[in-house]
Formats: sequence, C-alpha cells, structure tokens
Amino acid sequence: MKLNIALLLGYCGLIFFLSHQPSLPAPMLFSHQDKLIHATAYAVMGFLAWRVFTDLNQPKWLVAMISIAFCSLYGVSDEFHQSFIDGRDADVWDWLADTVGASLMVFVLMKYPNLLPQNKK
Repeated sequence: MKLNIALLLGYCGLIFFLSHQPSLPAPMLFSHQDKLIHATAYAVMGFLAWRVFTDLNQPKWLVAMISIAFCSLYGVSDEFHQSFIDGRDADVWDWLADTVGASLMVFVLMKYPNLLPQNKK
C-alpha cells in the first residue's frame, strides 16, 4: 500500500512540476492535442488512484467513485495552480479532459479487473 501511495503522490508532484512551467515543448501535430495529453496524463493518475483506493478493500463502485473524484479534484487544483503561472491559463476544457481520462481508465479497470495483479498485503 505504501508503494502505491508513494507512486500516486510522486505522479501528482510530477504534474504539479510540469504545470508550474511557463510552457512545455510539445510539437503541435493536430488540433486539440493538448486535450489528449491531459486525458492520457489523468488516465495514468486514475490507474494509480485505483491502486491506492483498491487497497482499502471497499466495493468496486466506491473505489471507482473515489478514484475519479480524487483525479477530478486534483485536475481542478491543477487548473487553479496554472492560473497563477505566466504563460499558462486555467481551462475548464482541460479539467474536463482530465476527468474523462481518469474516468475511462477507471471504467476499464472495473470492466477488466484481471488487468492488474492482485495486491498482496
């Protein structure tokens, strides 16, 4: 459980660090690419959150709701944080992409529970 918490907190720290940069070097290959990047980043966070909250031995639906809520609230805080960084701005569509990415990952983990090895305590 401690490893799962450390991984989630470390990943949240990485997102905070990246959000604190005035800009990130990413070639623009297609329209709305940033939304796909947000969704992917928060899908990873959804995976890590699922691992943490699964360790609490709660029903799957509750683990799913808590995991999505955690990621979505972190996304809100990330957008708020970016509103104070020169060169960045807060965008509700980025937050929505964050929440959708986390939700899709959690849905996949609920639908296919054998994707993850069983946690050993």
